[in-house]
Amino acid sequence: MATINDFKIVGQYSEKYYKLLKLDKDVKEIEKRRLGFYLFILECITNNANIEELKNCIIDTEFCSIVENKRNSDSGIDAVYINEERNIIQLFNFKYREKFSDRKGQNERTILDSSKFLFQLDKRDFISIDSKTKEKMEAIAERFDSDKIWKTELFLISNDNYGLKPDNQTMELYKDHYDISIQSIVLDDIMSFISGKPDDISAQFLIDSDAVLTYEENSLSSSKSYLVKLSVANLIRMTCKSRELRNKSEIYELEELKNVELDLGLLYDNVRGYLGETRFNKNILKTLTEDPSKFFMYNNGITMTAKNIIAKEKNGKTKFLCTISGFQIVNGGQTIRTIYEFKNKYFDDEKISKAEILVRIFQTEEDQELTNNIAEYTNSQNAISSVDLKSISNLQIQIERFLDAENIHYVRKAGDIGDFAKDYKYRISMEKVAQILYSHMGFPDRATNQKSQLFGRYYDEIFCEEKLELTVLVDLIKLYYKIEEEYEKSGYDSYSQKYFYVIFLAKKLHESKISNLIDKVEKALKEYQNGENLSDARKLIQKGFKLFLEEQELCNVLY
Repeated sequence: MATINDFKIVGQYSEKYYKLLKLDKDVKEIEKRRLGFYLFILECITNNANIEELKNCIIDTEFCSIVENKRNSDSGIDAVYINEERNIIQLFNFKYREKFSDRKGQNERTILDSSKFLFQLDKRDFISIDSKTKEKMEAIAERFDSDKIWKTELFLISNDNYGLKPDNQTMELYKDHYDISIQSIVLDDIMSFISGKPDDISAQFLIDSDAVLTYEENSLSSSKSYLVKLSVANLIRMTCKSRELRNKSEIYELEELKNVELDLGLLYDNVRGYLGETRFNKNILKTLTEDPSKFFMYNNGITMTAKNIIAKEKNGKTKFLCTISGFQIVNGGQTIRTIYEFKNKYFDDEKISKAEILVRIFQTEEDQELTNNIAEYTNSQNAISSVDLKSISNLQIQIERFLDAENIHYVRKAGDIGDFAKDYKYRISMEKVAQILYSHMGFPDRATNQKSQLFGRYYDEIFCEEKLELTVLVDLIKLYYKIEEEYEKSGYDSYSQKYFYVIFLAKKLHESKISNLIDKVEKALKEYQNGENLSDARKLIQKGFKLFLEEQELCNVLY
């Protein structure tokens, strides 16, 4: 259960996110936290660190009024996020409490608040709806009416201590009627998004000798790694917050595990962010509930790295006692979270003792590069987004450290605010850096219309270790924000797609005056396919526009 200190930490994080809005107006402290709370949670759940895109998702009445000076009635839904890659529509209802109460939680009113939005969407009744909410409803309706299958998720989010119970009747009615999944997100869940770098964590386990395999990289190596078959009960004990339980080699009363909590520090090096309710998680719950003895066969297991492993044979070599220190779960974060979810909702000592799981434990000592490689390569065999996978690569960590020294916060993982005591000049996501680099390389069109490939097909080209100069990257990031500043003053519509073209032209024309480059981009937008009903945003993603811009500038040079 969350504490008042957790409540305060969430408030501090929310204030940090509010600062990213860069509002030049007087806003009450509670409103700052509330507005920042929206951005903070949206980033954690959508795994999108682009603040401008997240701002555009928010339709909350107060947010639009304070941040955008715009009147907009939200119809009970505060934000809408459309994930085109996963075909998921995510709806958000936020409640930010001013004061902490360890007894209060969400109630049915939270669901009922969203009914107006869902009803209007269901009836396609958009006539009297304010523009920003209407835009989101029409976008959802367009996807519902397409040939693709879309999943809809409603998140009920608050800084309360208790969420709605899973068997809530109103929740079940809404799920059936509107074909949506509903999830409560409360303080405990929010704290799981922001676990910091932990102190070294240790644990012990005692198992049968025939339940372990030993691996040595070579015969002269002093360090060994192990593949072990553990009961789920043993895994829960080893990964809980209780130091006393973790360092017991065995446990006789499984009731002791009923109320323990997962030590989230163990997931610091884990590649995945928040995934919510997935088919994978449902299958884990189903197996543990219905067929726990098959769990070992149906699950891929968990991978751990440890700074030190001490292993001894006991009881006439029939038992194996192992102590692991400084360990992390680098693969299997969703598995361990779901195991704890099962324990918390349906605790059954017989099932958690009967279910077994494969655990790989690699001794990496103080070699952080080896730890990162194990995390990256073991996860590369799973269905993980390319961005998440690359976020733990040694190169990305190197970039993060270099930029941090330049007072630039490089966001590798959603929900990361960097050094809490540091007031960074810039905050920029991995994706945005990839777009900047690729635009500078000559592909501003691909930087937006093939965004999903930046960490896939084009990754080695963009982040080529032999060619990437980190000092040049710093200059490009500074240039990006100067362009943003100039565009805001120019009177033209200002957004990142345009900035990428300015970066592209700056290199191509060796032009340093940003205002001149902005005028060139805007002139080309006005003249390209003039007469056709194409928005500027649509033009900017076309390769034809880039070619038109190049030809136009070539003509200017020749004549």
